[in-house]
Amino acid sequence: VQLAQSGGGTGQAGGSLRLSCTASGNMFNYLNMGWFRQAPGKELEWVSVINSGGGTTNYADSVKGRFTISRDNAKNTLSLQMNSLKPEDTAVYYCATGWALYKYWGQGTQVTVSS
Repeated sequence: VQLAQSGGGTGQAGGSLRLSCTASGNMFNYLNMGWFRQAPGKELEWVSVINSGGGTTNYADSVKGRFTISRDNAKNTLSLQMNSLKPEDTAVYYCATGWALYKYWGQGTQVTVSS
C-alpha cells in the first residue's frame, strides 16, 4: 500500500484546511485509516481514525468537534477536514494504515496555522 498525501499549507486561526490521502492498490476498502501529526520538538500524536466502512470514527480530544475524518472507498481516498484551526494545530500531518499496526505511512504534509 502506498499513500500519497495532498492539501494542507498555511491557514489562519479560526480558518479551515483540508488534507487528502490517496491509497494505491485494491486493499483500501478493507483497511482502517488514521491521521497522525508531529509538531516541532514534540512526539508523534494520533489525531483520528476511521474504520474500513467509514461508519465509525474517533478523534483525539485536542481536535474533537473541529476536525472531521472521512473516506471515499470508490476513490481510495481519505480526508481530514480541519475547521476552527488553532496555532497549536501546526504540525506535519501523516495518514497511515496497516492490518495490525500502522505499517504504511504517507509522506507527510505541513500544516501551519498563524494567529
